[in-house]
Amino acid sequence: MKIGLLIAVSRELEAFLQSGEELAEETVAGNTVYKAVMEGHEIYAVCSGCGEIDAAAATMLLIVRYGCSLVMNFGVAGALDKDLKVEDLFAVEKVWHYDFDITPFGNGIRTGQYEGFADEFIPLDAGLARLTAAQVPGIRVVAAASGDKFVEDRQEKLRLRASGCSICEMELAAIALVCSRCGVKCLSIKCISDTFDGGCGDFNTNVQKSAEKAFTALRAVLRALR
Repeated sequence: MKIGLLIAVSRELEAFLQSGEELAEETVAGNTVYKAVMEGHEIYAVCSGCGEIDAAAATMLLIVRYGCSLVMNFGVAGALDKDLKVEDLFAVEKVWHYDFDITPFGNGIRTGQYEGFADEFIPLDAGLARLTAAQVPGIRVVAAASGDKFVEDRQEKLRLRASGCSICEMELAAIALVCSRCGVKCLSIKCISDTFDGGCGDFNTNVQKSAEKAFTALRAVLRALR
């Protein structure tokens, strides 16, 4: 299977680069794309950079240029629940793009709701989320809040949590939306780097170790897909 692997930042990418596979690379549209065979799959990995716009562009590159039929995302996330701990693992079943808002148009549209979706959540592949839960002990299936900002403010975290989301991050809404529009399956595995009371300092301390744990979980899913 041709699988696209999308990672946001270089410190998360290191988990993939140090995994032991022989890598080839090329630069396309300003992105370095790493090619490898992993667990029997043809892998195309790209580090998109932070935020929804770069993530959307990189996702489309993986689908259109390389013909990926599945896009997998791994990396770190912030906790919206007070009881979540650093290195807790999650498979995301749906994502809310809380920055997107066309509610002034009325017609019952909700904040974050795109045309063609029943509500404010963009779904990821449910079967892959269940498979991940079956393959990775202790991982939880959750909803994520996604937007173009690093969230440190406690009140903002409580607001996002009230939507039913357990974690927050900065790229997944774009990845999931592009995959949905293109008819491509999408899976995201996230690991907590900063807790509810934490912030950028905790992210910097924990990002590499948490990303490695998320990548280990993703690799278990790749084995199950052979």
